[in-house]
Amino acid sequence: MSERHIIPIHSEPYPANRLPNVSADSPTPPGPFLDQLRRPLRDVRISVTDRCNFRCGYCMPKEVFDKNYTYLPHSALLRFEEITRLARLFVQHGVRKIRLTGGEPLLRKDLEQLVAQLASLRTPEGQALDLTLTTNGSLLRRKARLLKEAGLSRLTVSLDSLDDATFRAMNDVDFPVAEVLDGIDAAREAGFDNLKVNMVVKRSTNARDILPMARHFRGSGVTLRFIEYMDVGATNGWRMDEVVPSAEVIAHIAQELPVVPLEPNAPGETAQRWGYANAQGAYDPTLGEVGVISSVTRAFCRDCSRVRLSTEGQMYLCLFASQGWDLRHLLRTGASDAHISAAIAAIWEQRSDRYSELRAQLPPHTGPDHGRKRIEMSYIGG
Repeated sequence: MSERHIIPIHSEPYPANRLPNVSADSPTPPGPFLDQLRRPLRDVRISVTDRCNFRCGYCMPKEVFDKNYTYLPHSALLRFEEITRLARLFVQHGVRKIRLTGGEPLLRKDLEQLVAQLASLRTPEGQALDLTLTTNGSLLRRKARLLKEAGLSRLTVSLDSLDDATFRAMNDVDFPVAEVLDGIDAAREAGFDNLKVNMVVKRSTNARDILPMARHFRGSGVTLRFIEYMDVGATNGWRMDEVVPSAEVIAHIAQELPVVPLEPNAPGETAQRWGYANAQGAYDPTLGEVGVISSVTRAFCRDCSRVRLSTEGQMYLCLFASQGWDLRHLLRTGASDAHISAAIAAIWEQRSDRYSELRAQLPPHTGPDHGRKRIEMSYIGG
């Protein structure tokens, strides 16, 4: 095994207190924040834990995240009140969507309390947020109703195969697919509409499951989305020949289940939408839709409005970032709301990240690391 497969994530030599050069009395720019490419800050993805009960090879491979792996101590994690305070400041300056991620977010004790705090936030115009959560579904049967009652808007479930043997092999902890499907049922029973299921496709592992997944969720009210296998972090052994391009996925589905392109739901949406067609070739809403997230073959950096907040309060400007900005330091050293807002503005307004666009311009033989360290997806949130 090569050295890069055993580097502990949070002991990497990232600056402990990397902060923008903003003083306590710095003015906060009014209105929404814009980065160097004129992209507004609209979405925040918040990782609430760096732990997960699965060991999917593309995210937390067992040979790295074994029983000896050292996770962040509880004292290092942002408290719910700290997360809510930061979220409130983000919302004051343009954020309209918050997604809770992990690791596996439902492993965070009493998560529904955080959901309730975030659900109480309002935009300056008095509107509720789009508050959503991504989960592997293993704990949904016991948590779905609590999350719904706390005010969670939407749910996304990660599910990479309906074939039990394939699914058990991919999660690498022998977890049965039937329990995830039962979790999806529990979410629907709890009142969650517009459920989404995300499938990461690896050519040698589960590409044969594309059509069975499409057949299963077609007409069910659940939107299935296929995600290109990404070169996130440094431990998943990413190779370009394992990527199944989204265009190939759609062509494969269309051979049996005709689809037509749909307009995006919102600017900056990561997924391209395709609706199932009826016998006349027109979109039939009763049959539902599929989506493809083409982060490798069709970069969407140009419209990216997302920022990521790690488990212990590091603000990252890109999923493929190598360094973050320490907002926890500000929270725990008595910084005022105005000071923290000014810091967030300074961080965002110097942003010029467009990793996926730049990767597409590299020679075909270039390796996935390109000479730079990257944060793991389980730490920063997918």
